[in-house]
Amino acid sequence: MRRKILVPLITLFLATYGEATFAQQVTSPERHFGFRIGDDYMLANYKQMESYFLKVAQESDRVLIREAGLTEEGRKQYLLIVSSPENLKHIEKYRGISQRLGRAEGLTDSEALQLAKEGKPVVWIDGGMHSNETVGSHQLIETLYQLTSRNDEEILRYLDKVIILMWHVNPDGQDLIADWYMQYEDKEKRNMHIPVLYHKYVGHDNNRDYFMFNLKETENLAKVMYIDWLPQIIYNHHQTSPDGTIVAGPPYRDPFNHVFDPLLITGIDGVGAAMINRLNVEDKPGYVRLDQSTFSTWWNGGLRTAPYFRNMIGILTEITGNPTPSVIPAVAERQIPRNGLPNPVDPQKWHFRQSIDYSVSLNFAILDYAARNGDQLLYNFYKMGKNSIERGSRDHWTKYPKFAEAMERSYDEAVKSGKEAKKEPTGYYRSKIIPDSYYESVYKNPSNRDPRGYIISADQPDFGTAIKFVNALIKGGVYVYQSTSDFTYGGKRYPKNSIVVKTNQAFRPQILDMFEPQDHPHDVQYPGGPPVRPYDAAGWTLAMQMGVEYDRIYEDITTPLERKPYGELLKAPSVEVSVSKVGYILPAQSNDSFIAINRLLKSGHRVYRDEQSKDFFVEPRGRDIVVQVAREYGVRARGATVKSSRLKPIEKLKIGLYDYYGGSMPSGWVRWIFEQYGFEYRQFFPQDVDSRKIDDFDVLIFVGQGIPTGDGGGYRSRQPEASLVPEAYRHMLGELSRDKSVGVLKEYVEKGGKIITIGSSSAWVYGLNIGVTNPLVERNEEGKEVPLPSNKYYIPTSILRADIDVSKPENYGMPAQVNIVFNNSPVFRIGESGQVYSLGKISTDKPLLSGWAHGQHYLKDTHIGVVATLGKGKVVAIGPEITNRAQAHATFKMLFNQLYK
Repeated sequence: MRRKILVPLITLFLATYGEATFAQQVTSPERHFGFRIGDDYMLANYKQMESYFLKVAQESDRVLIREAGLTEEGRKQYLLIVSSPENLKHIEKYRGISQRLGRAEGLTDSEALQLAKEGKPVVWIDGGMHSNETVGSHQLIETLYQLTSRNDEEILRYLDKVIILMWHVNPDGQDLIADWYMQYEDKEKRNMHIPVLYHKYVGHDNNRDYFMFNLKETENLAKVMYIDWLPQIIYNHHQTSPDGTIVAGPPYRDPFNHVFDPLLITGIDGVGAAMINRLNVEDKPGYVRLDQSTFSTWWNGGLRTAPYFRNMIGILTEITGNPTPSVIPAVAERQIPRNGLPNPVDPQKWHFRQSIDYSVSLNFAILDYAARNGDQLLYNFYKMGKNSIERGSRDHWTKYPKFAEAMERSYDEAVKSGKEAKKEPTGYYRSKIIPDSYYESVYKNPSNRDPRGYIISADQPDFGTAIKFVNALIKGGVYVYQSTSDFTYGGKRYPKNSIVVKTNQAFRPQILDMFEPQDHPHDVQYPGGPPVRPYDAAGWTLAMQMGVEYDRIYEDITTPLERKPYGELLKAPSVEVSVSKVGYILPAQSNDSFIAINRLLKSGHRVYRDEQSKDFFVEPRGRDIVVQVAREYGVRARGATVKSSRLKPIEKLKIGLYDYYGGSMPSGWVRWIFEQYGFEYRQFFPQDVDSRKIDDFDVLIFVGQGIPTGDGGGYRSRQPEASLVPEAYRHMLGELSRDKSVGVLKEYVEKGGKIITIGSSSAWVYGLNIGVTNPLVERNEEGKEVPLPSNKYYIPTSILRADIDVSKPENYGMPAQVNIVFNNSPVFRIGESGQVYSLGKISTDKPLLSGWAHGQHYLKDTHIGVVATLGKGKVVAIGPEITNRAQAHATFKMLFNQLYK
């Protein structure tokens, strides 16, 4: 009798509560990894994490897992899609709604409202980008476990209301860091002093590739984020927080980029409020924001910031914590509550698990916000896209600082000349009121309008590089048009295959940002005071960096064009090369010509440089490689009709590329560039210099910091105790010294070697006594030369214009004016010396093209690069960042040209 009663009761109970009552049988992290996530001195590697992700996806009906591409070292990346089983059954429907609203094409407001009600907000949560920031990777594990194993009302509401995308950003680095840390049996010796970068090429700069998409990992992510899914919120986990705090997060300090929709900024504020509120409710103090943090919303190119240019709410937190227990120090100023730090934290010992708990709370705060405001998030996403389409379809003026300055300057000049009566500020706010006519003269001036589009002509000298630029746009979710025949616009004729990029699309901010100069405000601590350092770059306009030629469109273009599908990359038009018994010519202007040259030399073919045309000449038997590159890359190779009388044979040089223990990011980017273009190289390290093993090389390349400079400066890398470093890596230890290493390098050159420096290492030439000095100095009260102070001269990463001497072999194939990436870079003054010549100079007192250049007039008539004879060899010093993050294609040839003899 009892059994008869019990069975229907159990049946009724299950029918009433079902899945919501009993937790799914999901393997716990502790059972899988052998320790609790966040235990002191314990890290999981990616192999273990990958197997856990796959196991949970198999055990739980709340997870879909999809392969999303390979890393640079060949590991698999996965997208984990987490939601309720019911949502996952209809996942393509929700993905489609997110795409339609994000692109905002062909929708009315009422249709968008309906889709917003039907849809589910999509929230992206990632971790593991910077592999030594181990909280980010490990919070993914704990968050996934809680989302798939818990059945309380809170979790079920998130799963019902939200689609969650989870992503590990850098699997390669996770294996490297975790395996290194865990190799020490003595826990107290565990450390993260790895010998190489935690990304195969670029280490920390893997978060500087999110508008260029050079790296496989960023390309994988871009397809998921900008083509396939279009999430409304992106949460990017990082470390570490300012001293005396636990976590830095939104909202962020000024400036924000002027191309953003205002809804984006207020959207960040809304999410940020939810995050700090949850921590305060849970008695988790130490959240710092606004002016108490260093992070702004100005720069493009990071995983958190790049989505802003696609109307997505990007969230970054920087949290403290490490598997080795740490300390929250006492910082007096951070014990005072303020708007940027309303809830200070007491000094204390800090454990890894505490950071994991904070991170999970912050994840849940965002999921809670999305669950409560899903329809609003989706509709606002559409609204921002619609605003972009409308702004790109009519005259629109972006309110750049230069326009406000022009308005005020025009009014001040009128007052000074007597055209306007001087008026004292009145009212409570004491504002300077300017008549509307001055506003109209600037903000309604047709010459100040935003372009409605851009035409990239197919007949420009290096169309292959232009194609690379356009593909960066396409990878980032922009669609483009290509002409199927010749056409005329604005009185100019454009050939077939020319590309048109219109701004009347949802990702208009990204388009403007890639074509137009950034106008960074003059941001100083106080009037006349030192500058506030930008978060990363001040200017980065990609079309300028790459040397792409383009024309702006200010009205709609009605020429028939073929619109390319989202995500479909372009290919440079294949070039057919006529057969020639004389030989073949490869154009000097094309960067991709160097791919052919390096393949030819590697295959034993003879290659020449025509000192008249500067082009390359290849003997007839090299035809197969010439044809292959012409077809694959669109290099405009051609058959020669006559053989020039000014041909000079070229040969490969044995290239040495400098690096040091822990890895150099600028050097890593050059490694990546060399491998794309087929240059063979080997790395060398400080010990190789001091032991004179560098004599094995024909040319040595130093990119960024490395050589001690003439004023005693230079780079001092963090060096672990040699006893903690396995024998296989000890040859990488050490650093260059001014006393010994510089002398060895000079001797190397004097014996016939060649040293090329790019960026900050170029300052070493000031101390070589070759008549090259630093022009950016002044004399202090003691009469000693000192660098110009930052309140007089400060140029963070920006783009400037320089004139170059195209007759010099280092500059062959380049235009007479070039855009250079400049980051407080060395420049040079040349004295009376026959042993030094200039590669180019800054000829104007206003060279700034994009970014911020305080005191730029100091650069007038300074040289950007010098070549000096030293004994039997040469020293080449180039100040600007000519290889900048593998983006500055316009100046690659300044390096490539020097890598042959």
